[in-house]
Amino acid sequence: MLGADALVKCLELEGTKYVFGYPGVAICPFYNSILSSDIKTILIRTEQNAAHAASGYARVSDSVGVCAVTSGPGATNVITGIATAFADSIPLVVITGQVSSELLGSDVFQEADITGAVESFVKYSYLVRDVNDIPRIVKEAFHIACTGRKGPVLIDVPIDVQNAELKKFAYPESVKMRTYKPTVKGNMVQIRKVAEKLAKAKRPVICAGGGVILSCAQDSLRKFADKNKIPVVSTMMGIGVMPTKDPMYFGMVGNNGKPYANRAMNEADLIIMVGARVADRAISQPDLIMENTVLIHIDVDPAEIGKNAKPSIPLVGDARHIFDDLISIDINGNYDSWINSLRVYRQSMEPQREPDPSYVDPAGFITLLSEKMKDNAVYVADVGQNQIWSCAYHIVKNGRFLTSGGMGTMGYSIPAAMGAKLAYPKKQVVAVCGDGSFQMSMMELATIRQYDIPVKIIVLKNRYLGMVRQYQHFKYNDNYSVVDLGDLPDLSKMAGAYGIRFMKLSNMKKADSIIDEFLENDESVILECDIDPMDLVH
Repeated sequence: MLGADALVKCLELEGTKYVFGYPGVAICPFYNSILSSDIKTILIRTEQNAAHAASGYARVSDSVGVCAVTSGPGATNVITGIATAFADSIPLVVITGQVSSELLGSDVFQEADITGAVESFVKYSYLVRDVNDIPRIVKEAFHIACTGRKGPVLIDVPIDVQNAELKKFAYPESVKMRTYKPTVKGNMVQIRKVAEKLAKAKRPVICAGGGVILSCAQDSLRKFADKNKIPVVSTMMGIGVMPTKDPMYFGMVGNNGKPYANRAMNEADLIIMVGARVADRAISQPDLIMENTVLIHIDVDPAEIGKNAKPSIPLVGDARHIFDDLISIDINGNYDSWINSLRVYRQSMEPQREPDPSYVDPAGFITLLSEKMKDNAVYVADVGQNQIWSCAYHIVKNGRFLTSGGMGTMGYSIPAAMGAKLAYPKKQVVAVCGDGSFQMSMMELATIRQYDIPVKIIVLKNRYLGMVRQYQHFKYNDNYSVVDLGDLPDLSKMAGAYGIRFMKLSNMKKADSIIDEFLENDESVILECDIDPMDLVH
């Protein structure tokens, strides 16, 4: 068995169904071997999107996404996708081809020190020197990617190692790493302290981050919140931990969050922060919020606890296990008055919009779209104004909301939606982007058509880099610099060039029927929505 064969065999044993990537000479042995496998390969049109597609697949399937690219520019192109996954703790295994071992350090054609380049964006990286190490390395890579705080792991494999012959192939049944033993179960002494503090609290709130979803703790959190009648808010990455219309859910916090969600955080006397970083976008001034407030910080990554705000009770462990333990404790708190106050805030503090009727109102459109989408649909928001409108007005039922939160990577939605659709072909998948972010991944329309991946794409077209234009509007008094996209490209012709159906919505008059037609069949469609160029997110 050759090294390349061993790589493929390891992926098979890990249950890998798809590899997203782009071949080149340095990774050709691997792609030659995978022809003899049942693993399906998806040719992405640029390497960054291979990681994004693997990310979408991983997030919807609750498994490890896999991508494979060549050396040099192939490897450097994928870095943004790796960094995006790292920022949001998405489990990936990224395989890169490398020049022959004896040429390393010689600056030969398409050589790049990729393990060095990604050092700050991966949980771990390997440069394979010995072909016989491949089974152990792949086993460890998958284990590291999907345990503890999840994240991307890179395996760099020189071409001579891929072509070398193993003495014996033996895939390890388990992983034994002396220096890597993530905590799963929470400390019961700390958990009882949490229960004691909750019993004394008058205005508690749970602030749920993406870690809750990554640990599949949504049901446990919902049961705990419902049993004890504790209100819940979320960070951007935590959207979907509870259905949007759940009476105990009070919206997204942060700079672009709901005013009543932020007020809940400001007035709470106890905050359970779970699976969230306490980062600037969610809590801009943590020291002010934590004054006279009991902060309980729950995270599987001990490095996050206390990094941005000092907790009263730190609790390291997996969110699902911790909430399951908390459910078993009778807390007997009474927060009725607090919940009633929050409901009044929600009714009175909802931002009021006055959209121009000659354009599509993004808020009204996204709400209407959400109501018409299937119960378990996957909504993938890109980055920019479209993301903030999506966070504010998309209604999550029992589906998923995906976006790039930590890194804010434009161009994420279309490849991630492709990966999500491949993970669950029967689920409805809709990608929502602006005309700026669309142009960062529009080459993947070819991938969608080639592999018949029926993704619905909505382009909110305002002819600007809207989020930057909005910043320049407030900060520089409408002195706009390098944000005008013009009226290009002609999306109808682009859709036609790729053989994809095109639809257009100019205002809200026909929104109801157009959305019905857009969602009617499981086929790829591009829907262009004309948005007021001067509209603002609130």
